[in-house]
Parts: sequence; C-alpha cells; structure tokens
Amino acid sequence: MSTTTALTIETPTGIVRATVGPRLMDAVVFELHGAMRGSVHVTGTHHPHDWDQFTAVRACLGPVNAYETTAPDDTLPRLAHGRSGYHGSLTRYPGDYSERPEVCVNPPSTAAGNEPSPRTAATLTAVLRACADDVAQRDDLPLILDASRRRETPRLLRFLNWAAARADAEAVRCAAESQSARHALKAAVAVWWSVARWLTAHPHPVLLLMLADYYGSLSRHIHVLEWTASNRVERAAEERARADRYRAEVASLRAQQQCGRTRRRGAQAYTGAEEMV
Repeated sequence: MSTTTALTIETPTGIVRATVGPRLMDAVVFELHGAMRGSVHVTGTHHPHDWDQFTAVRACLGPVNAYETTAPDDTLPRLAHGRSGYHGSLTRYPGDYSERPEVCVNPPSTAAGNEPSPRTAATLTAVLRACADDVAQRDDLPLILDASRRRETPRLLRFLNWAAARADAEAVRCAAESQSARHALKAAVAVWWSVARWLTAHPHPVLLLMLADYYGSLSRHIHVLEWTASNRVERAAEERARADRYRAEVASLRAQQQCGRTRRRGAQAYTGAEEMV
C-alpha cells in the first residue's frame, strides 16, 4: 500500500509534521508536531454537488469527525506556542470541469468562536489540505469511501426524503400562486379595458390617471401579476426537477446499499466455505 508515514508541511508559521496513524475503517487520523500540536481527522464523504456519489474526502481539525461529534476543547489543534484550539474543516472533491481537485473550506475558528488571524488561518488550511491530499492518494481510499458511504447513507436517506417532500410541497405552492396570479391578472386586465373604454367615450383626467403606469397603479399591478404568474411557473418546474433529483439520489443510495450488503454476504459465505474445507 502506497501510504506516507509522515508529511512535512510548509506553513506561514513554520514546518508542521503530520504522522499518519493506522486506518480506522472509514478514517485516518494524523498527529501534528512542529509548528502545530494536535490532530487532524480525515474521512470519506459525498461529493458536495452529488449526494449519492462518495468521491470526496473531508479533513477536520481535531481527533474526531466534527460533522458527527464535537471534540473536547483541550483536544483541538493549536499552534506550538499558542493557547487557542481551533475548529475547521476542508472537503476535497473531483473537479466538475477539470481533472484538478477542488476544495471547499469551512473557515476555522477558535474554540470560543473567534476568527483566527489570516496567518493562522492560512496555516490551518494548509495542514488540512495536505492531510486531505494524502488520504485522497492512498491505495485503500476505496475502502475508506465505501465505509463512509455505509456510515452516512441512513442519515442522507432521511435528509433526501425530507428534501424531496419539501420540494414537492414548494412546487404545489408555486403552481397555486401562479394560478391565482393568472386569475387576478385576467380580472385586472378586464378592469383596465373597461376604464379604457370609459376614457374613449368620456375623456376625463381621472380615467387617464387610472390607466397610467406608476407605483401602485392598475397598470403596474398588471405588470406585477404577469411577472408573478410566469415566475411561479418557472419556480414550480425548478422545484419538481429538484424533487426528482433527490428521489433519484435516494434510489441510487438504496441500490448502493443493497449492492454492498450482497457483496458482504457473499464474502462471508466464501470465508465460511473456506473454513469448512
């Protein structure tokens, strides 16, 4: 397995050395020495834009997955001569439009919630990036990602089912608002034309004012209703498409979940057969 036992990371505050610990099913923990003390936890996770694709790695400051549990303040990484521990994370994932990986940084903060100096923030980000890059290049990355998918799938299924139901409800609401706006628009246009006929038959400044386009006028109200009716149709279509995508991701996650169970049962059966022989 081509894994590095230690990393040497150049940062604005000095050299940080990160010693790689053994893989813990779905994670690797790095112990920090030199310009920083503490640890970095790296695990697999889903792509930020595709909830069903586990192709990313996430590095968190501290000895645990910060998205699932909170590390005690005294275990958070800190500068070698500093007293403040720091929270923060970085997600590394395949680029959407190039082969170069992209990163998404959750800005670091102190345990008390304060923003670190730019120099310290750059140091923390450099350490997170180096640890994430190292895990992303490991030979056992597929095992880490598969274990991470099994861990996160139940929670993702709950979230995606909720999100799909919410998007469906939003689509229904937007469609109803569009229909209501169209009815109101039809009535407003009928009134406008009635006033226009009155003006033609009996010219009067008040009637002319009723047809003018200004804030709060009938004409402006008609423009707003036209925009609302069209906008809500577009919003309803967007929400339906969003709900369909969530349901597709649910189906994909369930299929991966079932495939994993079948594969594990097959491996167990094979192991049992070997023992009998």
